[in-house]
Amino acid sequence: MAKKTAKKSKKRSSKKKTTKKTTRRSSSKASGGKLEAMATADLRAELRRRESTLRKLENRREKLAAQLAEVEGEIRGMGGTADIGVTARGQVRRRPRNEANLADSLVDLLNGKTMSVTEAAEKVVEAGYRTTAANFRTIVNQTLLRDKRFKKVSRGQYTAK
Repeated sequence: MAKKTAKKSKKRSSKKKTTKKTTRRSSSKASGGKLEAMATADLRAELRRRESTLRKLENRREKLAAQLAEVEGEIRGMGGTADIGVTARGQVRRRPRNEANLADSLVDLLNGKTMSVTEAAEKVVEAGYRTTAANFRTIVNQTLLRDKRFKKVSRGQYTAK
């Protein structure tokens, strides 16, 4: 009899394994994570809150822009320039003003002379051209290549036409 009960218990345990229901859970990536668990009313309330915050920030930006325009007007009224930019690192950068653009300055410099890009960049700065560019030589090179007023004499050597 002991054998019969052992066989029955094995059958019962195997039945439990096959009849066991599996619950399927959706992954958080596919379902959108926490949003699925939120009630519709809660989602609407969150959207209203965010829209309200957005309107407040836009109003604040408009007020600050008006204040900035007023300050820039005062600066111009005192004879200054209000040319202030911000670099990618968040630093304030003042853009220098030159009487002539770079191409015109290079034409004056290279008229009747042949120079390398490096020499031209150094000489144009010595002549009074102001720049804050970290890669000014590259900017000079691009100007010499693109402007039709310059002629390439040999590799890296340019002159004005």
